[in-house]
Amino acid sequence: MVLSAMTPCQMTYDADVLIVGGGLAGLTASIHLAKASLRVILLEKHAYPQHKVCGEYVSNEVLPYLSYLGVTIDELKPARIHRFLLSTASGKTIESELPLGGFGVSRYTFDHFLANNARSAGVELRQADVTNIHFEHDAFTVTTSDEKKYTSKIVIGAYGKRSQLDKHLHRKFVLQESPWLGVKAHYRADFPADLVALHNFEGGYCGLSQVENGTVNACYLTNYRSFRPFKRIDTFQKQVLGKNPLLSKFFSEATPMFDKPLTISQVSFSRKESVENHILMCGDTAGLIHPLCGNGMAMAIHSAKLVSELLIQYFTGTIATRLTLEKQYAAAWSTEFKNRLLTGRVVQSLLLSPGITSALLKGLHLTPGILPLIIRQTHGKPLAVSI
Repeated sequence: MVLSAMTPCQMTYDADVLIVGGGLAGLTASIHLAKASLRVILLEKHAYPQHKVCGEYVSNEVLPYLSYLGVTIDELKPARIHRFLLSTASGKTIESELPLGGFGVSRYTFDHFLANNARSAGVELRQADVTNIHFEHDAFTVTTSDEKKYTSKIVIGAYGKRSQLDKHLHRKFVLQESPWLGVKAHYRADFPADLVALHNFEGGYCGLSQVENGTVNACYLTNYRSFRPFKRIDTFQKQVLGKNPLLSKFFSEATPMFDKPLTISQVSFSRKESVENHILMCGDTAGLIHPLCGNGMAMAIHSAKLVSELLIQYFTGTIATRLTLEKQYAAAWSTEFKNRLLTGRVVQSLLLSPGITSALLKGLHLTPGILPLIIRQTHGKPLAVSI
């Protein structure tokens, strides 16, 4: 496609909104915007369905919003979760009800389901690897690895935790090395359908919960210092995770469903900007909450709602300028998620210290009502939808 030299007001764009990345945030935003009669192109590097390193627990706070979009979670037959269990590295535990509850569904199933909903809504989904996003004269040009170019008035960045695009956009967080490694696999195991468990071990923590079809997702985060001496995941799980008796029991009795676990390196929890080079960032691309808080999937969906509602106001003229749009989105993102991310950092720093974790559990046993309060700090209220 040859780009025209027209001025922005004359240029015919390929899309009103171009979304880079087809995970939860990108797909949800695409559905919302398409239902508002905007022309949406979504570019995703990988084909659906695919597995991703993810805790795969979603807070029920998103259900009213998904229902508004016509996304019926019941069709996926997810696990319904309302209990939370926390253990120390030595296996001491405390349990609490989840204030809102949630559901468990694999990214393999959920993303594919949302992609089909997006197509039905009129979104143009294309498999493409985006290599460059250029903003000039109040318009975007997005280039892919096969040298195709797409133009749009707006670009949403929803391409995940870390990408080569971040380096191209000179995002500050990519300059800092991250010590975190994420590992995820599915298992057949005897595990309660209504429970999400967080088990500590030296140098990290592991989440266990059911997804659809009784499958159990095990996803853990560890630092390289703990992992490096062992080099192999199976050895590390046996020698380090296995010191927690609850994890030892799970992995010794569970049957792996993957040939080998999925991994992701350089997982960064550093502060990110929600608007970069005029790109509106969503989901993990805008900010990543520690997996121990168990609410990253809901936050991604919530961020899609925030950006979509503001973009609809922008395209209908209620928001007059791009600058105002960007300021309002940055403010809304900060209001909704800044404190959650801060709470996640604090909780992680506490749980990664065995002594503090043990003392914390003793205190929680004496005052059990505190744990639900902590959980509420990383979760939101049911998402109200203005119709």
